[in-house]
Amino acid sequence: MRTYDFSPLLRSTVGFDRIEQLFRGLERASTENGFPPYNIVRKDTDNYRITMAVAGFSEEEIDITANQNSLKIAGKSASEKEDAEYLHRGIAGRSFNQTFELAETIKVVGAEMENGLLHIDLVREIPEALKPRTIEIGKGKLIENIAA
Repeated sequence: MRTYDFSPLLRSTVGFDRIEQLFRGLERASTENGFPPYNIVRKDTDNYRITMAVAGFSEEEIDITANQNSLKIAGKSASEKEDAEYLHRGIAGRSFNQTFELAETIKVVGAEMENGLLHIDLVREIPEALKPRTIEIGKGKLIENIAA
């Protein structure tokens, strides 16, 4: 297992407590088998789309779950016919679990299935509290934060 030293990065940053956890997620994602294949597309600065190739799955066999900072897509294949004799089996209809780590400002806004492709739309929503603001410099006194 690899270990990373994040101390040079953390010298000039504040509040990035989850950075190590995110890198572990990236390492885990790189070791997965990559089934089913997917694309991640940036449509514009605030809109994204994940497209997964889920040929052979119906809408009822796919579960999409969005938690705080993760998106989990699970496909449960229907029971196969045991009496079928395959001469060639090129369509992988096996069950799958795929998890995507999302930034705190990314929200899942919709999903649709078309021609064997599952499209999941994401949007970046930055709350007013997180948008940049101008801080005025006070003259001669400090403003104290008084707890209510």
